[in-house]
Amino acid sequence: MVRFLRHYGTLMGMAAIVLVFWALLPQTFMTARNWLNITQQVSMLTVVAVAMTVVMVVGDFDLSVGSMASLAGIVAAVLFTLGFSVPAAVAVALVVGLVGGVINGVLVSVIGILPFVATLATLTMYSGAAFILSGGKTIFGRDIPQSFGDFAKSGLSLGSLADKPVVLPWLTVLALALTGAVFVVLELSTYGRRLYAIGGNAEAARLAGVRVTWLRLTAYGFTGVGAAVAGLMYASRVASANPTQGEGLMLNAIAAVFLGMTLTRHGQPRVLASVLGVLVLGVMDNGLTQLQVDSYVREVLVGLIILLAVSISALGRKAIGRR
Repeated sequence: MVRFLRHYGTLMGMAAIVLVFWALLPQTFMTARNWLNITQQVSMLTVVAVAMTVVMVVGDFDLSVGSMASLAGIVAAVLFTLGFSVPAAVAVALVVGLVGGVINGVLVSVIGILPFVATLATLTMYSGAAFILSGGKTIFGRDIPQSFGDFAKSGLSLGSLADKPVVLPWLTVLALALTGAVFVVLELSTYGRRLYAIGGNAEAARLAGVRVTWLRLTAYGFTGVGAAVAGLMYASRVASANPTQGEGLMLNAIAAVFLGMTLTRHGQPRVLASVLGVLVLGVMDNGLTQLQVDSYVREVLVGLIILLAVSISALGRKAIGRR
């Protein structure tokens, strides 16, 4: 029984959550419009969780993704105020994300600082940089090009349902595209297999000729870019940027990856499993918001669900190990 729950507990929990909210919100929860809204709400978290999956594959993690997302949004907004075009500002913000990720990678894989210590330090650094660049203020209004904000407000038309247009937001399309690309890289490429080898046993991978230091550095670089993409998506959605907009992304991304890990055979981080973890958090937040549950209560409930899922996974591994 424990083994069954260890493999399917999160899926069963997801199904139970959907059924409960469907029963409590029969008029709104299971509508196509609400589910499209959920996909847009979780699109930024999906990108960060997928990026976090890459670095967790090698056995590390990155606490700075939230502050990097904030910094990327601020960098783009500041460049907009200086007259930069949207493509140029976005490109610079992505480069900032890459540089930030590489800095994390150098600290961890080259210098040898523990990931917790290194990325906790850079979390503070990147957050401080965002406050310095913005002057501690939100950048919005006429400083943000309309085309940048319009990206989040438009989408891919899927036809109509009940005489109402159904549009898949571009933010969702972008999140799906990045998820698909990372899935292919991790699951179907030599690069991905080497990352998993490092996560399984870094020393054995090194003895087998795998460039452990370089690959860990690239994983951090990708995570930094993913955080920057999420920050730009958020800035586009609200047509503004502030130095705290990435708060919450880091903890939720790690939670989503851990929820996903309860589904995998050996408790490994997997892209599609992480996306399911994101959906669990997104559905919970959407349903509880519609029920007008206080945000602090929502945080407690989400934390309890994560603890339950991870506990069942741990018990399942122990039960399997005793056989």
